[in-house]
Amino acid sequence: MASNSKIWVSEHNARPEIRSAFPRATVRFYDTTLRDGEQTVGVVLSPQQKLEIARKLDELGVSRIEAGFPRVSPEDAEAIQLMQKAKLKAELWGFSRAVKADVEELVRLGLGASVIESPTSDIKLKAYGISRDELLRRVVGAVSAAKQNGITVAFFAVDGTRTELDFLKKVYLAALDAGAAEIVVVDTIGACGPEAVEFLVREVCGWVGRDVAVHYHGHNDFGMATACGVAAVRGGASWIQGTINGMGERAGNADICEIALALRCLYDVPVALDLTKVREVSQAVAKAAGYTLDAWKPLVGENLFMRESGAVASQFHIPEAIEPYSSELVNARRSIVLGKKSGLDSVALKAKELGLPIAAEQHAPILAAVKKRAIAKRGLLTDAEFREIVSELTSAAARP
Repeated sequence: MASNSKIWVSEHNARPEIRSAFPRATVRFYDTTLRDGEQTVGVVLSPQQKLEIARKLDELGVSRIEAGFPRVSPEDAEAIQLMQKAKLKAELWGFSRAVKADVEELVRLGLGASVIESPTSDIKLKAYGISRDELLRRVVGAVSAAKQNGITVAFFAVDGTRTELDFLKKVYLAALDAGAAEIVVVDTIGACGPEAVEFLVREVCGWVGRDVAVHYHGHNDFGMATACGVAAVRGGASWIQGTINGMGERAGNADICEIALALRCLYDVPVALDLTKVREVSQAVAKAAGYTLDAWKPLVGENLFMRESGAVASQFHIPEAIEPYSSELVNARRSIVLGKKSGLDSVALKAKELGLPIAAEQHAPILAAVKKRAIAKRGLLTDAEFREIVSELTSAAARP
């Protein structure tokens, strides 16, 4: 078992052929919760809410915050202006199509950096009624205009993973020639598995050279966004784009915090993200957006360090026996809860936690009462309910 004081994962992750495939450079995160994340069905964030989330992202250590799409949303423009006044440490980035008016709005707001997007796959070009030649003209025109106005550009090839390779290369190189500083490999509909992502990112890194930063932007349609993000880093991506909680259209975006955790714990790759702040930020974003997280969601789920099973509770004093990383790593609280699946050790641990003196011979009847009540209510017992059971049974046992 590969181990340090807080990480207890398989030693197989440390095999030389695995570790050597990853760069040692720090991976940084470009958060698009406020733009792509808000595209989650039914989610509307006010400018003030976006400001508060931006502050949380800044505390988390996110290097770049995509502040919004100001050309199509006056509310996003307002939010951007609020963020600019907040003097965050993170860089503020805009989002623009390869359209002159979009770039002009970036200039008006004084944004110094932006993604500029354009579809590149034949499927998307057909859907928009745009030829390849027209696409290239638009990309060159928009990127050139942004560059002339002092805006740093990361060119974002929409549906790049379904774009014919030679044409994708042509578009990326045209964008760089026009003044783009960085390139984004985009899996718009989550159409790639990890192996394909690694291949494509490595190809793109070869096309653009070592001096051009390559991002990966993926979606979770097959439940593989975290694995694909890790694969992108293995392929040479130095930036990962995604959202808090993986929110976004359809099955959502890549979850930047899950990717950071996997890189850090499984592959010992340095990440520019404070994992101790993740759960707090996750809850704040979910509350603002009005959705409930799955209790079993990796990294931020309510159940991750909560133990009901009696068999697991018996090992509660040895965290590495039942958890792959310490709760301290993500600033979470470990706890014992009582329910249908609890055991004698569960009762003893909960009693100790609550400071309730219980004789050894009372453990079994108390456990039976716990199970009975849990089955009746089809859920966990509260601490108050457990106290009530203990009080009733210990009082009964004390009677002559």
